[in-house]
Amino acid sequence: MAEDHTPPLQVGSFSLNSRLVVGTGKYETYEVMQDALAASGCDTVTVAVRRERLLDDQGRSLLDFLDLDRYTILPNTAGCFTTEDAVRTARLGRELLDQLGNPGKDWVKLEVLADKATLLPDPVGTLEATKELVADGFTVLVYSSDDPVMARHLRDAGAASVMPAGSPIGSGRGIANPAAIRIIIEQLTQTEHGGDPSYPVIVDAGVGTPSDVTIAMELGADGVLLNTGIAHAKDPVAMAHAMRHATDAGYLGARAGRIGKKLYASASSPWEGVIATIPGE
Repeated sequence: MAEDHTPPLQVGSFSLNSRLVVGTGKYETYEVMQDALAASGCDTVTVAVRRERLLDDQGRSLLDFLDLDRYTILPNTAGCFTTEDAVRTARLGRELLDQLGNPGKDWVKLEVLADKATLLPDPVGTLEATKELVADGFTVLVYSSDDPVMARHLRDAGAASVMPAGSPIGSGRGIANPAAIRIIIEQLTQTEHGGDPSYPVIVDAGVGTPSDVTIAMELGADGVLLNTGIAHAKDPVAMAHAMRHATDAGYLGARAGRIGKKLYASASSPWEGVIATIPGE
């Protein structure tokens, strides 16, 4: 019998029980964030290192509202626009989580952004930072564009996971170029394309609805990372529940083997052997 849940996702030395990774920013309150994270079923959450010391209007810290025994923190370099800044921020995150005793100190979600308008990755800076952080011992999960060529360069530079954007960060536009995402997944994971079936590809950014998440997983993604789609929903906790189930549904559905598409109808029951109509009745 098939599993009714998804198996763990292996990223480097990290094993994620949930294939949905959720961000901790943009929530109205820390209490709402706590409830939404719990509802999402995630066991890995991202924290923007450059902003972790920011306090709310009551002087409370984000980290005070994260159960460090429950969640593995994935520090990210959000807000960095140069290689140097991203590398420095990653190292700060490692020091912080080392002090907290959280295993997340050994990895980083790398973002080197090109500009504030699009928040798309700077390909040159991203590749340089990937090489430097890999050499420094980090497990690097790298935010990328949906360019298959750049995805291969990042994998070859040692990234433990390439994370192509479905669409720009926070846009809620869903998977803007599904063909490109599909090509990236095939290039990095299928042996006939020189890929490794165990290599994890995680769609990052732009998803706004559960159907967006399901589409990403049905394309063959191993996981989805999102923040705004939950945090800015009218009911973040309900949306977190929905995103959780969408991740599982997309993963299981993609691997179940869908039926082929046909132009004409195909009856669910055979025409042969049907009960004949008796004249006059």
